Amino acid sequence: MPAAPTPEPAYARGATTPALLELTIGQALAHTAQRFGEREALVVPHQGVRWTWSELLQRTDALAAGLLALGLQPGERVGIWAPNCAEWTLMQFATARAGLILVNINPAYRASELAYALNKVACTALVMAPALKTSNYIDILRSLAPELDSSAPGELVAGQLPHLRWAVRLGDEHTPGMLNFHDVPARAGPEHASQLAGIGPTLLPTDPINIQFTSGTTGFPKGATLTHRNILNNGYFVGEAIRLTPEDRLCIPVPLYHCFGMVMGNLACLAHGCTMVYPSEAFDPAAVLQTVQAERCTSLYGVPTMFIAVLDHPQFAATDLGSLRTGIMAGSPCPIEVMKRVATTMNMREVTIAYGMTETSPVSTQSAVDDPLERRVSTVGRVQPHLEVQIVDTDGQCVARGVVGELCTRGYSVMKSYWGDPEKTAEAIDLAGWMHTGDLATMDDEGYVNIVGRLKDMVIRGGENVYPREIEEFYYRHPKVQDVQVVGVPDVRYGEVLCACVVLKPGQSATPEELQAFAQGQIAHYKVPRYIEFVDAFPMTITGKIQKFVLRKAMVEKLGLQEIATA
Repeated sequence: MPAAPTPEPAYARGATTPALLELTIGQALAHTAQRFGEREALVVPHQGVRWTWSELLQRTDALAAGLLALGLQPGERVGIWAPNCAEWTLMQFATARAGLILVNINPAYRASELAYALNKVACTALVMAPALKTSNYIDILRSLAPELDSSAPGELVAGQLPHLRWAVRLGDEHTPGMLNFHDVPARAGPEHASQLAGIGPTLLPTDPINIQFTSGTTGFPKGATLTHRNILNNGYFVGEAIRLTPEDRLCIPVPLYHCFGMVMGNLACLAHGCTMVYPSEAFDPAAVLQTVQAERCTSLYGVPTMFIAVLDHPQFAATDLGSLRTGIMAGSPCPIEVMKRVATTMNMREVTIAYGMTETSPVSTQSAVDDPLERRVSTVGRVQPHLEVQIVDTDGQCVARGVVGELCTRGYSVMKSYWGDPEKTAEAIDLAGWMHTGDLATMDDEGYVNIVGRLKDMVIRGGENVYPREIEEFYYRHPKVQDVQVVGVPDVRYGEVLCACVVLKPGQSATPEELQAFAQGQIAHYKVPRYIEFVDAFPMTITGKIQKFVLRKAMVEKLGLQEIATA
């Protein structure tokens, strides 16, 4: 009897063409301005901004020279703490031109988080908005550095922020100890323009240019350190996947401080000469609808919760979305039913799914615009060019296709390190260069990857491994369910059981028993949630990622359950 064929390993390597861009971001900006100078680069309706690529380069270099006039030197860290605005993008490109390392500060950060981030990477300067929504950023900074009130700009010596010298604020009002953003370029003289011109040729694509703090569920955030080569190429290949051209206009409602906005958004546009469009400071579904219609946007980005909010907005039916062609849904698992609605009712026939993480710049896999819709709604696509992916077991060995394991990525996109944390870097990137994502996945015979959950989210019920994503997808089919998240909660008999947290569609009502009955006989008995709780919303990060650990804790408390001690 012939031996059974050896199963094919869950490993895939991306295409080797087109070639990687061996440029710095500053060089790429100069090239794009030369090729597409009079085309629109940046449109920010709420700020009245409409700049061409030539104007963007001119403003960028004026700001970069101003930053050098402050005494900042290549390699120093400069924080940006602001919502989506033109100044954010100027800082992104100006720091790149001057060889400064831009540190993205989450707009949701408060005092202790801000202090940790600034001190961890030794930021010399911080550019900040005065406020956003209910957060007064100036008051937060002054609570950490009361010395500002008696300091001249650039001469801050603060006990709690020992590295910070410059605080630069947006807006026209004046704040003691702070410099106004629009005054920075005016500080530069001919010698600083000359200095800037001399810096460009000394910069390498492999130089670190950006630090982004990852929002771990435990412990302090880690500063993923990314290079020009990391993020410029990732923006380029993400844009290639959705076939961006200079004719495209990309609506970017996702935060710029996050890779989704600054890499997949801004740098994809930079690499293809198309237009960046910011509908609002922070996500607003009405502004998205209005901006797509008014600016004739051809592409739209968002996390699933954003697309759900747009689809369910009262103005949706009255808005002309006929200009849309493509876009990307990413950031968290994408409900299949939502993806189908986006492709049809939003006219985004070429919408794609992208998967990745900050530490991989961010995208590792992406579906193609011409993949069958079924593939685009049920997988996160295939490996990107110049990258490798594999799925491994707990011993680090590659599993067979179709088998669940941890997804790992290797290639140009893997970060340089976690800033100042060699131990955490070594935990994440193994000796062979593989970045361990912490996500559970499978790979099919054609190389399509499907994310089935997080290693930490997997629920073990009486010895059975249950992946919450599968249960969530099942409940999205229910006509009354708008959104659902499944978590594991403690149980004396089984160790863990499932709790489904459900947001009902407007005007609908349901009972836990009704939703449990919906699952009976449709999915395995151990996958039917023991508890079903109705909620109005889910706890989320500012990027729209659902914080399952917060949700789980709330459900444990609400249900009066006790954590079970484990060895």
